[in-house]
Amino acid sequence: MTNLIQALNPTALRLGPLHIQWYGIIITAGVLIAVYMSLREGARRNISGDDLMDLIFWMLPLSLVGARLYYVIFEWDYYRAHPADIIKIWNGGIAIYGGLIAALIVLLIFCAKRFIPAWLVLDVIAPTVILAQAIGRWGNFMNQEAYGAKTTLRFLQSLHLPNFVIKQMLIDGAYRQPTFLYESVWSLLGFILLIALRHRHHLFKQGEIFLSYVIWYAIGRSVVEGMRTDSLYLFGSIRVSQALSLVLIVVGIVLIIVRRRLDPPIEWYLDGNTLFGPAKSKKE
Repeated sequence: MTNLIQALNPTALRLGPLHIQWYGIIITAGVLIAVYMSLREGARRNISGDDLMDLIFWMLPLSLVGARLYYVIFEWDYYRAHPADIIKIWNGGIAIYGGLIAALIVLLIFCAKRFIPAWLVLDVIAPTVILAQAIGRWGNFMNQEAYGAKTTLRFLQSLHLPNFVIKQMLIDGAYRQPTFLYESVWSLLGFILLIALRHRHHLFKQGEIFLSYVIWYAIGRSVVEGMRTDSLYLFGSIRVSQALSLVLIVVGIVLIIVRRRLDPPIEWYLDGNTLFGPAKSKKE
């Protein structure tokens, strides 16, 4: 059967010794879409486009380093023996949580230095980030990675999947659960939810769109991670991403509750580098 069904070629283009992978193209497309949408929403929220571009300039490469470093740390037994493979990110092997952690650290430092409300910036980029994640999972699809346990052709057909997806899920002689697809769909639904919430921003405190993203994504990831066969493990038995997801769900819910008790929701906006609430803006 494996000889009769051809998997999709992960290489999109060959230019002499240079091989351009679909993985990189898809990830880049997701990032560019996220940047464009963030700039548009940032302008609507009176955040300087120059500030956002400067943030992106630092955040993107460092988040990629963080994503790779996170993966390498938990697969150190392999990379210690194959150090030359550490830089080969075009073959896959980046962890989204590592990238998100690195990006958050960069964002907090940047916003503190520029005197920009970090919660506001997080609200602006959260929907675009989860959309980029939904797109990026198709890079895993092209590489035939981030899949789940063995399943049957009949089960995949019962999901009404396109034939090219079913064919790509034939890996090592067995059909696999398309966990990349489950997470992609969950992230896409999250994007729709966050956009809907953002249009009702007067009902939320600054930062709650971002915290909703954290909770939504972590719920989906905790479920999907339990289905995957390539999880990173801690102490040999704890799925790292699943454990981290559960922590993020709790932290996100607690932060929303605590922040609402300390201060009720209020709509804020930027005027230059000065933050105003609606009461003050009406007087001025």
